[in-house]
Amino acid sequence: MKKIIASPLAPKAVGPYSQAVESGGTLYVSGQLPVDAATGTMPAGIEAQTRRSLENLGHILHEAGYDFRNVVKTTVLLQSIGDFAAMNAVYATYFTSEMPARVCYQVAALPMGALVEIDAVAVK
Repeated sequence: MKKIIASPLAPKAVGPYSQAVESGGTLYVSGQLPVDAATGTMPAGIEAQTRRSLENLGHILHEAGYDFRNVVKTTVLLQSIGDFAAMNAVYATYFTSEMPARVCYQVAALPMGALVEIDAVAVK
């Protein structure tokens, strides 16, 4: 059985998808853009955008009763792989021990002109 998860502190889904779906003790979190849910705006720069994407991810994890320690896999999409080191420095402040598996790709473009998008899988 699946349960739809939605945090009012993270941006609402803008298409036919959920912020997250929990099934069988596993939480699948959709890609989080660096959008501030309160204002609908994105901060400037890769560091601030990475932080905002991870804060949105954290709100959804919390809503479902999980936290960053439960994350087993992430996918990071970057507009430019040249931003990898700066993104990674911020990312490392959220995942500080028992790091999840991760893949990182450069993509041609992200919605709203974002520089980064991050999704996650978490397990209790």
